[in-house]
Amino acid sequence: MIEIVLNVLLTLTSLLLIVLILLHRGKGGGLSSMFGGAASSSLSGSSVVEKNLNRLTVFTAVIWAVCIIGLGILLKV
Repeated sequence: MIEIVLNVLLTLTSLLLIVLILLHRGKGGGLSSMFGGAASSSLSGSSVVEKNLNRLTVFTAVIWAVCIIGLGILLKV
């Protein structure tokens, strides 16, 4: 049962990570500029949108890593 939950959570976080990484602004601007990140980032360096996006990406990546480690431990036993 735990293995199924971890597999589902791993799939969801993997898809969410793909979307979040694509939203990040690169050198030429990214998809996050569509949501209001471009105007404020040109004035102050990094916008609140980018900071929150960074936090959400890191949080999702930590959950993803915990799922990987948990599945590794479950499958090794």
